[in-house]
Amino acid sequence: MRAVHRVGLRSTATMMFGIGDTVEHRVRHLQRVRDLQDETGGFTAFIPWTFQRENTALGRRIKDEPTGVDYLKMLSVSRLFLDNIENLQSSWLTQGLRLGQVALRFGANDMGSIMIEENVVSAAGAHNRADEAMLRYLICEAGFIPQQRDILYRHVHRAESGTGDVSQSTPLAELTVAIAD
Repeated sequence: MRAVHRVGLRSTATMMFGIGDTVEHRVRHLQRVRDLQDETGGFTAFIPWTFQRENTALGRRIKDEPTGVDYLKMLSVSRLFLDNIENLQSSWLTQGLRLGQVALRFGANDMGSIMIEENVVSAAGAHNRADEAMLRYLICEAGFIPQQRDILYRHVHRAESGTGDVSQSTPLAELTVAIAD
């Protein structure tokens, strides 16, 4: 990532946990992300997510899975520890839509994107899906105002029809996510 950031590109940082890692392993990972962000400023967001064990060889050996509470704790600690990364994404794809929504109250400020084609997490057993209207609904129900953004976290403004019809939306190639302010 250092080389990517040095040439002027931005990226997200992620942390998959729940494969027998300890709290110390997680803190070490957060520290490395924090240090690299201090050095390069290249991360647009941090996304923690739990290991999806179904249909994986490693998953058959892992006995203890992180709970929803474990996920929310990791998210909250990430928000405090990584105060040099502005955006923290809720992983509704791995945690489910409702826990993804709750994550907005535990430090996340981004619900992430709709998935047009996702093969990695779904192959491991997570089959959560949402369209733009559902993400907007969840953000509103959590007490926030939905704000669409592009991949670099710049706000995208468009006229709202009030009908929930997104057929006239900006093309998906130009947009990636809804963000909660």
